[in-house]
Amino acid sequence: MFNSDLLREKTVLITGGGTGIGKNMAQMFGTLGARIAILGRREEVLQQTSKELETKGIKVSFHKCDVRYPEQIAKAVEFLEKELGPINVLVNNAAGNFAYPTEKLSPHAVDSVLNIVLHGTLYMTLELGKKWISRGQGGVVLNIVTPYAWTGSAYVVPSAAAKAGVLAVVRSLAVEWAKYGIRHVAIAPGIFPTEATQKNLFPLPGMEEALKRRVPLGRTGEIRELTTLAAYLISDNASFINGEVITIDGGEWLKGAGEFNELAVLTDEQWEQIKKIATGK
Repeated sequence: MFNSDLLREKTVLITGGGTGIGKNMAQMFGTLGARIAILGRREEVLQQTSKELETKGIKVSFHKCDVRYPEQIAKAVEFLEKELGPINVLVNNAAGNFAYPTEKLSPHAVDSVLNIVLHGTLYMTLELGKKWISRGQGGVVLNIVTPYAWTGSAYVVPSAAAKAGVLAVVRSLAVEWAKYGIRHVAIAPGIFPTEATQKNLFPLPGMEEALKRRVPLGRTGEIRELTTLAAYLISDNASFINGEVITIDGGEWLKGAGEFNELAVLTDEQWEQIKKIATGK
């Protein structure tokens, strides 16, 4: 399935494409034949990433853009389409998140996450969606959400609220815009260590190991596992997948959802004791 020209006819715009998961998706898509457009707030980072991708033979262009501001988005999209041709895949990857007690958050802290994750996603989707509809060209929108978009999570409440909103956008527009040939899909990653996640979500010694213990597979995700899933979802091989979110977290959220899942810590001897109490044998 992952032949070298899988995405040859695609021009893919990735927000937050200069670092982390966005950068890795850009490389994966590019090696599969896509033309790559990346957005981000730090021009020097975008420039460096573009140079790295170009050395791999990938056609790439970049533009500095803060997705919180629709006027910057419009300018960036206009520039990138002149450079690469019509964009037909949007990956809403830009995000802001940090773990902190909710009662200590300021309104500014709440807005900083909601404006990037929810508003920025909607602004990007509207900018390209309107173009696609007017051109009659169709397209694909891939959104990066999280399993706590539907479960909620303590200590990351603004992110949980924003990602839940993004998931609602995916499921809503999957129905509304299907008639235009526009698909909406999402990936909900679990723990995939990047520089940003380690800095903002598990910066203290032992935190990452504690999070790993929540995962039935006993490890964090590998970036290639996520990027290959993303490549499949934006490809024509997934053209009948619409409005769906695919979780890639090693079973973590399911473990947390089951009322008795923590009984995994019991020893064989303790299970025998439970059996004797329950059966009298």
